[in-house]
Amino acid sequence: AFNERILTRMNELNTDARPIIFPLSNPMTKAECTFEEAMRCTNNRVLFASGTAFPEYTIPETGEERVPGQGNNMYVFPAIGLGAVLCKPRHITDTMVYAVSKALANSLAGDERARGELYPRIERIREVSAELAAAFVHQAVREGLAQDPKWVALATESSLPSGPGAAPDGCFAQSMRSEVRRFMWEPAETFEQLRTSLPHYHHHPVVHGSGRSSGRSSGHTSDHGDSTAKL
Repeated sequence: AFNERILTRMNELNTDARPIIFPLSNPMTKAECTFEEAMRCTNNRVLFASGTAFPEYTIPETGEERVPGQGNNMYVFPAIGLGAVLCKPRHITDTMVYAVSKALANSLAGDERARGELYPRIERIREVSAELAAAFVHQAVREGLAQDPKWVALATESSLPSGPGAAPDGCFAQSMRSEVRRFMWEPAETFEQLRTSLPHYHHHPVVHGSGRSSGRSSGHTSDHGDSTAKL
């Protein structure tokens, strides 16, 4: 556990830099320390990321709220999966994963950096996912492992460094990000939106009681009321 003595000592050893504390164990009851404990023992200087979500901490002296980072794979795994589906690399390399990690660090907005946050806000996760997937695709093309010609051409046409010798920097062309965004799943807010967006939803079967029929409703009713329902 990261007890008070350890946390205080970490702060003492890092006078010129902020101490890094990552209590990654889950669930919260197994975490090595809490965000509040880390803040108190480091004079509110800690760079903190945990495996479980901790609440924000308010600095008593100033009333300033600090948001803890959560080192969760929700940022990188979906992006790696989407990038792999799109560009079809022969295999996934450590440098592709590293490029995604760099893209995640690069994705922090100015206000997030100013607050000392380690990860982008969860409200921006879809925007960030598109950027990370674009970085993955570009790195796969750099390494000559991407097999889908469309994505190979898109990455090759960009002005970014290419070739197997290029360092994995997490960069990507905006045209790449825009194209990746087109292929991201979008949740339907209403059933009507879902029905009109997918061709195979245009003609729904009709349910008669417990059975199904592909024809139109007959309008049959029983003593229990209308037993015909449309999906």
